[in-house]
Amino acid sequence: MSDVDLSRHRVPACFRDRLAYRLVKFMRFFADAFFAKRYGNRAVVLETVAAVPGMVAGALQHLRSLRRMQSDGGWIRVLLDEAENERMHLMTFIEIARPSRLERSLVLLVQGVFYNLFFLLYVLSPATAHRLVGYLEEEAVFSYTEYLTGVDNGTYPNLPAPQVALDHWKLAPGALLRDVIVVIRADEAHHRDVNHRFADELLAHRE
Repeated sequence: MSDVDLSRHRVPACFRDRLAYRLVKFMRFFADAFFAKRYGNRAVVLETVAAVPGMVAGALQHLRSLRRMQSDGGWIRVLLDEAENERMHLMTFIEIARPSRLERSLVLLVQGVFYNLFFLLYVLSPATAHRLVGYLEEEAVFSYTEYLTGVDNGTYPNLPAPQVALDHWKLAPGALLRDVIVVIRADEAHHRDVNHRFADELLAHRE
């Protein structure tokens, strides 16, 4: 196990928080209904969505910095790094789960809808958008913990880690799926904390 705080949860404190939390629970319901316990396939589709917010938010923060001719405070790099990190999660699970044609088609639909909705949400309320991502990452930590438990109890095979994972996370030769899940879960926990912090900062300054 890693030192990830699995119990960390931001209790909704205002209307924006509650809206973001309910939206995430709504999305979780459909993910559970479609994928059930197929965590590898779930990861393939959901990571294509998870890589969207960082890129959208990074681009909009970039434009904001240009417009105002002010420093971004380091947000742009953090957000773009987050998007790239989530993309590497996808590249890893493609090697593990081998998505079907249906799942690849689902990616086109879900990503297209989510990109446009998240873009609009970020334009209207960046704080709500970051809170939404924070709650999405809370769910990701929960899902990867369930996946890890399944690997540990033999429900899912502990396959060799793909080469892309060995290279990206500098894992030791012979690393297994369990090692990959642990580092990806740690990434998600970090994204969770960063996005909740960004939301707090925006709310403190009234956006």
